[in-house]
Formats: sequence, structure tokens, C-alpha cells
Amino acid sequence: MAKRFTTQLFVSRLSGYTTDQSLRQLFSPFGHIREARLIKDSQTQRPKGFGFVTFESEDDAQKAMKAMDGKIVDGRLIFVEAAKDIEAQPTKVEENTQSHYKTS
Repeated sequence: MAKRFTTQLFVSRLSGYTTDQSLRQLFSPFGHIREARLIKDSQTQRPKGFGFVTFESEDDAQKAMKAMDGKIVDGRLIFVEAAKDIEAQPTKVEENTQSHYKTS
């Protein structure tokens, strides 16, 4: 079974002056955008320099990724890649517990 390309892109190394709206405008030439959001510091509300752009279609997301990855935007070299699914990472306690009970 062929793996499908995601419609969500991860955009990193963005300028601290980038806004949700400017991120949306930057990627809008490539297709219909469902969501564009920056990740912000919870205390200061300042952008952390990365965000996510979600397109309506996989084709639009691929076009945007190919066109924008490695481009200079607001004086910064940005990177664009397919967003990865978050998998539940074991906590330190779970790792220690698992290592004690392996039966290899």
C-alpha cells in the first residue's frame, strides 16, 4: 500500500516577525490553505520560529514544499518539510520499567 503524502507542512527557521497571516500569505499561491499557525511561547506569546501550514490537497502541499524549502524569507533561510505524526513517546519511568522486565 502506497503511503499518502500529508497535507500539513512543518515550516522552520521563520523570522520572529512572521505572523499567522503573513505565513498564510506566503503559502497561499500554492493552493487553498485550511490553516496556517505559528507556534508561540506560552509565557511571552512570541513566535518560536516555526509553524504549520495545512493545505486542502496533498498536491498543493507538495507544490508548496518543493517551491519554498530552502528559500530566503525575511532574510532567513527557511526549511519546509512534511509534518510528521506525533507518536506517544515512553516516559523515563516507562523506559526503566520496560528494561527491567524484558525477556530476551
